[in-house]
Amino acid sequence: MDELTLDGNAAAGILQQVFAAEVTTARGTCAGCGQVDALGAVVLYSGPGLVLRCRQCDSVLVKVATDGERIWLDMRGVRTLELRPEGPA
Repeated sequence: MDELTLDGNAAAGILQQVFAAEVTTARGTCAGCGQVDALGAVVLYSGPGLVLRCRQCDSVLVKVATDGERIWLDMRGVRTLELRPEGPA
């Protein structure tokens, strides 16, 4: 590997900031219609898992499932997610 090609461990710092950030205030862009909303403002359906849907077009943004030990997260309905992590960047 050259200096521009590293393994995934090199992303540990930024990923720790992403997954420690307050996600309900993060602004997501719907992959379906382009609507931008805070995740805390979208529609949540709860059942065996959680499904977050766009308020504008009802597209599925995020699906979350857990078995109590592991968590599966599918965010293919979010084109981008803008976070404001706490602490140094």
